[in-house]
Amino acid sequence: MRLLPLSSASAVVVLALLPSSSALAAGPEGAGASSFTISDPRIKESSGLAASRLHPGVYWTHNDSDDGPYVYAVDSATGKTVARITLTGIGRPRDVEAISLGPDGQLYVGDIGDNKDGTWDHVWIYRFPEPKVLGDATVKAAQFTVKYADGPRNAEALMVHPVTGRVYIASKHESTGGLYEGPERLSASGPNVFRRVADVPWVTDGAFSPDGSRLALRGYFTARTYAWKDGRTEGEGERADAPWQGQAESVTYAADGSALMFGSEGGTSRVVAVPLAAATASPAPPKPGSPPEAAPSPEPTGSFGKGALVLAGALALTFAAKRLFRRRRSTH
Repeated sequence: MRLLPLSSASAVVVLALLPSSSALAAGPEGAGASSFTISDPRIKESSGLAASRLHPGVYWTHNDSDDGPYVYAVDSATGKTVARITLTGIGRPRDVEAISLGPDGQLYVGDIGDNKDGTWDHVWIYRFPEPKVLGDATVKAAQFTVKYADGPRNAEALMVHPVTGRVYIASKHESTGGLYEGPERLSASGPNVFRRVADVPWVTDGAFSPDGSRLALRGYFTARTYAWKDGRTEGEGERADAPWQGQAESVTYAADGSALMFGSEGGTSRVVAVPLAAATASPAPPKPGSPPEAAPSPEPTGSFGKGALVLAGALALTFAAKRLFRRRRSTH
């Protein structure tokens, strides 16, 4: 997914209002997971993450688009690529946005993006076994055609449940995003129809916890984790302390469930480990008898949160300044 660039004036305003990048990008290390930087210059648009089960500390990722049928294994201890897998048996990838590891030991790659907001009548999922030995290799993948029961969607999040093996997709929309459930088993012989089962905020990626009891969804500015029961989310979820990342595109759980791993696009991008306890921490409720002003302010809901409000305010100021400037020029 590519964002339209802000004008230089907008960028200045946004940077002035947002906390410093060092404060926002930094995050505490998980007990069983560590933050790392992807050093491979070929990985410029890391758009999905999946923790390996066979290779501790290794994360699978891929570029967003314009790369080819490639999937990369990155060692979190060094940030270096330890394998590049070339997929065969599939068509030319169009807009790869997500990756997830299923209970069958296979990696599912979601070629599900649609930057034209739902103009393609079908998208694809590719599936191949996670390699037992790491190293550059060519692997034949299965290809599955996906359609949505309610028409084409733009999506960037694909999640395979670690117990049932069922595939879910979260569509990306600022106000009408949905969680879509695939068939019990994917079929390569015809379209796999995904049906909407819940509303979700603006989502750029998602992941199930290793035991399948929670679903994490992130957007550009916020993230939430939801209890998962009987194939559905429960309640409004809990806020997760996602770090500020310029192009916040990916999230996964560490293989041991100790942390959420937040990634982004860009060269030498940083993957930030946020321990699970910290990731879902909520403000403490006010003590009995506390004055009203001592109560914590409610967090903005929806897909944006505080970051979005700052950005919206910054853009509003920029547009207002430009309009005033044009008025002054017209009077001279």
